[in-house]
Amino acid sequence: MPDPVVLPFAEFPLQPAGFAATLGSTVVIAPHPDDESLGCGGLLALLRQAGQPVSTVLVSDGTMSHPNSRKFPPLARQVLREAELREALQILGVAADATLHLRLPDGAVPSRGAAGFEPAVARLRAYLAAQQPQTVLVPWRRDPHPDHRATSQLVHAACAELPVAPRLVEYVVWAWERAAAADLPQPGEVHGWRLDITAVVGIKQQAIAAHRSQLSPVIDDDPTGFRLSETMLAHFAQPFEVYLEAK
Repeated sequence: MPDPVVLPFAEFPLQPAGFAATLGSTVVIAPHPDDESLGCGGLLALLRQAGQPVSTVLVSDGTMSHPNSRKFPPLARQVLREAELREALQILGVAADATLHLRLPDGAVPSRGAAGFEPAVARLRAYLAAQQPQTVLVPWRRDPHPDHRATSQLVHAACAELPVAPRLVEYVVWAWERAAAADLPQPGEVHGWRLDITAVVGIKQQAIAAHRSQLSPVIDDDPTGFRLSETMLAHFAQPFEVYLEAK
């Protein structure tokens, strides 16, 4: 068996909760409903407590978590998961009425060069130009899920064409569980930091719990359906979150 991958995250310097406010107005880009709460729910709560504006982009339609359900056909799954996102955002203090729904195919978000990539970039660029955020939160560029990697490419392409590029801060979701050595930050590539979210861990956990279809048998007629495991969830119950920024 290959040697287990040693995650470097615990070595990152710990920033105090007040550091969140320095990010200013923020747009969080979520490949799927729940990524916003898992990867950066604590940061979002702290931003809102500091009075900073936060808005959201949901990239995929979220329908592939239970692809074989007949009780919840694709449109019903989309509606359910978008409702869960709205509830989670409300818990975090984020207004959901400004959310941009790209509704790209879950499991097949287009990457650079694929059909649909450039139109998605154009919509995202227009939204970011209108919002003019100081910071954009985006999945880690090699987070080991194809939709997360494609989302990173969409965001980088959109931001490259803005008159003033926002600060890009990358968050991790699946790297906690699935990262190979090549998925992790390479020497000199980025600098990482952890954010102390002790004061808002409870709020983050409530937001995660709002995504009931990913945690419990809300959709009970697809035995192959996705469910977040207890070991996966444990990473997001820690009193800190991990972020990376290009050097």
